[in-house]
Amino acid sequence: MKLGVLTNLFGQMTLEEALTVFEGLGIEAVEIGCGGYPGKAHCDPAVLLSDDKALEAFKNTLKKHNMDLAALSVHGNAVHPNKEIAQAFHQDWQNAVLLAEKLGVDTIVTFSGCPGGSPEDKTPNWATCAWPGDFLDVLDYQWNDVLIPYWKEQGAFALSHGVTKIAFEMHPGFCVYNPETLLKLRAAVGDVIGANFDPSHLIWQGINPVAAIRELHGAIYHFHAKDTKIDLINTAKFGVLDTKHYSDELHRSWIFRSVGYGNGQDYWRDMISALRLAGYDKVMSIEHEDSLMTPMEGLTHAVEFLKASIIKEPKPGTMSWA
Repeated sequence: MKLGVLTNLFGQMTLEEALTVFEGLGIEAVEIGCGGYPGKAHCDPAVLLSDDKALEAFKNTLKKHNMDLAALSVHGNAVHPNKEIAQAFHQDWQNAVLLAEKLGVDTIVTFSGCPGGSPEDKTPNWATCAWPGDFLDVLDYQWNDVLIPYWKEQGAFALSHGVTKIAFEMHPGFCVYNPETLLKLRAAVGDVIGANFDPSHLIWQGINPVAAIRELHGAIYHFHAKDTKIDLINTAKFGVLDTKHYSDELHRSWIFRSVGYGNGQDYWRDMISALRLAGYDKVMSIEHEDSLMTPMEGLTHAVEFLKASIIKEPKPGTMSWA
């Protein structure tokens, strides 16, 4: 495996400046935002797709700093019920695919999205209950009328441009939020669909990351190294569903943390070993969303922590003692 990072934590820096920092820390690969929620600070497809010199300069900057480009990131909601919002995310998604083709990148990280609960809705509707029966009608509409048709079409579009891995981040608020929903969409669309395995969004749902990794054997296409700390006192009082702002750390049931500040070394080493057993041996891409630490400190701690646990050398073909 290689140690990587999602670069938008340093979106205020130029790509050159950010890569200089990453290289100095021993990071070997980057995931770069090119639209949607991650923004376009380091990579604007509208520019790179229309300007060959700019594209070549972009590639040379990565090469100069010895960085592999592991994936493009374009998280969004292309099935949003507001057509203008949906179109903006959709355009970002398609531009990311076209840029990935020019860059020789086969993996794009995104969200499945979440439609409204009916054709008349104006805002997304995340249904998580089976009763009252209205929610089952919502899910039927979302999956069969919107989500599956959209991703069948976009899966074919991606494959036609050399993108063989659409890595959905399993994120609450969207239709794909756990291994079960990821595999449901994959079964309907095909194996162009896989997971961006970000344990931070699973931990607070009560999902054991190792069990989830084993369930997704062969379907993990990318990995975000991000941790979550469960506040046992607040959770005991309120449960894990929490809509308080992320800045209200003291009163939330859980908060995102830098790797190692939510769970310890053994927890993460078990995850890393499970990834190898599940056939994933690519990049651990650090995503910094720890509100208690600056991006630089959070990144530095995550790098130091993961360097002590990551399995870098290829899996041996045979056991030396057997």
